[in-house]
Amino acid sequence: MTTTSTPIRVFQVATGNVGSEMIKRIATHRDLELVGVHCYSPEKIGQDAGVLAGLEPNGVIATGSIDEIIAAEPDVVTFHGVFPDEDLYVPVLEAGIDIVTTADFITGHHRNANHSHASGRPITQVLEEACQKGGSTFYGTGMNPGLAQILGIVHTADVAEIENITVTESVDVSCHHSVETWKEVGYGRPIDDPTIPDSLYKYTAVFEDSVRLMADAFDLPLDEVKFSYELGACTKDVDLGWYFMPKGSLGANYIKYQGIVDGIPRVETHLEWQMTPHTDPAWDIKGCYITHIKGDPNIYSKHMIFPKPGVRLDDPSDFASIGMTVTGLPAINSIRSVHEARPGIITSADLPLRAFAGRFQR
Repeated sequence: MTTTSTPIRVFQVATGNVGSEMIKRIATHRDLELVGVHCYSPEKIGQDAGVLAGLEPNGVIATGSIDEIIAAEPDVVTFHGVFPDEDLYVPVLEAGIDIVTTADFITGHHRNANHSHASGRPITQVLEEACQKGGSTFYGTGMNPGLAQILGIVHTADVAEIENITVTESVDVSCHHSVETWKEVGYGRPIDDPTIPDSLYKYTAVFEDSVRLMADAFDLPLDEVKFSYELGACTKDVDLGWYFMPKGSLGANYIKYQGIVDGIPRVETHLEWQMTPHTDPAWDIKGCYITHIKGDPNIYSKHMIFPKPGVRLDDPSDFASIGMTVTGLPAINSIRSVHEARPGIITSADLPLRAFAGRFQR
């Protein structure tokens, strides 16, 4: 077990939106020491990681091979790519290096159902075998899915009888400047494009995992998890500067993942997203994460996120930074607990309360 006085050696993968923000956060995190950065873009390899993150040089030079990750002998790899990379995960885990990721993994159920591995085995089996070989641990989290469901679970601690729990993300997503992401989701395509439902499901299927995580914590066997959606069409051309959506294209959505027991929705994750308020239909975006529990008693709670003093919400880069921070920090703050956990794939249900705690600055 690593003592709290010993920094954990971290090798980060990816320097995109979340990754760049986490380089900044690791630099001031009392538990962690950044010892390397792995990049997929050839033009980033060889550059100083601090510079890539918009900071002063920090002496960590970006590399581009898995061998270089393993040679650095980190304790933990943090993976902040948009999509998972099992080809990287397996040798790293086999080398005895833990992985914490914000990329499309909570329980692994949807990875097994919707993605194939070259070996023909379920992806979770491949990762579990790598963990056991190396004595390492693999953990996926984020803000949502991730912390939002943990908050939902904790909010039931004083409920005697649960009838339904719904966790809703009600947000304007235009602060997440990832063109690749939103093209994949379908934003900007004509509202009647028949490929949109499949795109929405493909990108958001990990939220089925979020429902299954909560159900697991409640010891509630589910019959199935249902996916449904509503689409909002742009009522005019919308140019965000970094993304363009023509009139009549997808600009907002309301998605439900519902865990069903005996035909009744019991555990739910909802996604109320808008890239622009100029859609039909349009939703009343609350700008927060909402936990609504029907039961004895009823619970309604909002998790609202505000910037620290001096951060300008009218500055797109500052506003985007908040979104990237709350996405990556649940992973960063969990690192010590993950590093001390048993080998294998774990979920938030396996971790102690301290895994979800932030840090006071010393």
